[in-house]
Parts: sequence; structure tokens; C-alpha cells
Amino acid sequence: MQSKIERREFLKITSAAGLAGGVLGTGRDLPAAPASLPVVISSTNGMKATAKAMEILKGGGKPLDAVIAGVNIVEDDPQDMSVGYGGLPNEDGEVELDASVMDGLTCRCGAVGALKFIKNPSSVARLVMERTDHIFLVGEGALRFALRMGFKKEDLLTEESRKRWLEWKSKLSATDNWLSEESERTTFGEVIKHYGTINCLAIDSSGNIAGTTTTSGLSWKIPGRVGDSPIIGAGLYVDNEVGAAGSTGRGEANIKVCGGHTVVELMRQGKTPEQACIETLERVVKTTKEKRLLGSDGRPNFNINFYAMNKKGEFGGAALYPSRFCVNTGEASKLVESASLFKRPSP
Repeated sequence: MQSKIERREFLKITSAAGLAGGVLGTGRDLPAAPASLPVVISSTNGMKATAKAMEILKGGGKPLDAVIAGVNIVEDDPQDMSVGYGGLPNEDGEVELDASVMDGLTCRCGAVGALKFIKNPSSVARLVMERTDHIFLVGEGALRFALRMGFKKEDLLTEESRKRWLEWKSKLSATDNWLSEESERTTFGEVIKHYGTINCLAIDSSGNIAGTTTTSGLSWKIPGRVGDSPIIGAGLYVDNEVGAAGSTGRGEANIKVCGGHTVVELMRQGKTPEQACIETLERVVKTTKEKRLLGSDGRPNFNINFYAMNKKGEFGGAALYPSRFCVNTGEASKLVESASLFKRPSP
């Protein structure tokens, strides 16, 4: 299997370069084990989010407050069409948002799925955690709960995201989410779907950890589709004794391997954050068997990213194909290269 061959090459390279707790010394200038806590990491769209989260942590704030305040910036930004306000809509032109939060200190979590008209689903997810005996609310129930909690109902579709949706509609026949028996045996062809999410993880100076993942999900999805982002153990998992992990990319592939939980459990076994992410990606490859999801080289025709940190504050990221993630260790937020299972550009 080609992924195993490249995996061996990857281990040979990292050994030669000197693997330091999850970040390669060659081409990546941030250490995996910072001299002191706190630390915040996120997906690439989290430069402002990680800076805000670090500001809160330095001021003595809690990790959960920090990560939610950080991603709220992205949820409010109409220029980021993968999260919150301005997110790309479902096939009916309606924006549906998913989010989850998890607090390592209390072991509590909350999530919302297919939430319409509320641009800060991460904040709603927190209230599900704090104000109910439930973990996951979806659809109309999640909206009613948000309105009762005082959130404002508003149109989340911007003019730009509306234009993108109309462009997709004009090419619908080749790129919708409905499958026939024939499509199970062939590839999608030129797919113009978009995956996008923000995951943000933080550890404070006392070693307490929290995380959140928030998204508008797969563009042009069938209404009601929920990806991995709001699923505790898939798009996000936090264990205060071990560490935390989150994901962006194709949610359906991550759900099948319970990626967030798998990464944390591998760290529990002694793997570095980067090693745990790589091993989980190998499971993604192994469980991707549909021809429509494979390129001509037999590898997945999508990307998926994992981000992880452990109790020591060591961090790492990995993706199927070359990617980056955002790190803040107390100074300016920086983008660093993720490890990648395959070396060619993302499909």
C-alpha cells in the first residue's frame, strides 16, 4: 500500500531531522514543546482567533472562554465562507451551522447541528453544555433553544455566498450530493465542493485544556447534513489528563474513524501529537474505499487535517496532503507546516 511506503519514508526523514515532540526541525521554526504554557493552536483561518485566545489566557481567563472568544471572531467574519455569517449554504441556499465545545477541566461538552439564523453556534453549544442536561441539539430544537437564550435571529447568507451558491446551481448535474448506483462505481469528476471549519485548542498555565470546532459545513450539502465538527469524539475531543484534538476537512471520513478521540487515545499511549495525527490519517486512508472518493492514484481525492496538543503543551498537526496550522505560544500567531501523509499537493 503506497501510504505505508510513504509513512516509512516520513519516519526516516523525521528521525534524521530530529523529531521534537511533534514538529519537524526542517522548515518549521516553532518548537513542539514550548518552554512555558499557555499555548493555543488552530486551523489556518485562526490567526486572529489564536491571538485573541492567547490574550485571554494571559489575562487569567479560562481556556474555554479563550477558544470560544477566538472563534467568535471567525464566525462573525463574512469573508470566511466556511464558518458562521457568510458561510456557504446547503443545496437550498440556506446556511446551516454546526459546532461543539469541550472543557477538559469539567469533562463537560455541548454541541449544535444544522442550526440556522444564529451566527455564533459555538456560543450556543456552550450554553447547551451549561444550561441543559443534554449534549447535542439540532435543527429547529437548536434554534428555539438559541432564541430562548437571547441570541438574535438573522440572515446568514451574504451577497458573495449567494453568488457562489448560484454558480454551483448552474453546474448542479455534475456536483450534487445525491448518488446513483452508477455513481458509486465512478468518480465525481470536477467537484467544486468546499470544506471549511475552524478548530481551536488551548491549554492554560495550569495545564487545563479546552477546545471548540465550528463550521458552516460542506457547501451545497443536503439540508440536515451534519458533519464531524459537532460530534464529540470526531471533530473535537478533550481529555484534561492527556490532551486535545480536532479536525477540519471531509467530515464523513473523520466520523468513520472517530478522529478526535482516536488522536487523544494514541497520545495516551505515548505518541507525540504529530505521530497520533499521522496514525489516525492512516486509518482514514484505510477506511476510504469508495471509487468516487479516490483519485487515479488510488488515494483519497479530499484532504483532512488533524490538530493536537498534549498535557505538556506539545503540539502537532498533520494532513493527508501538505497543509498548515496556526500556533500561538505567547507572542504573535504563526502558521507552521503540518506533517503530511502524502507529499503531492491536495486534490
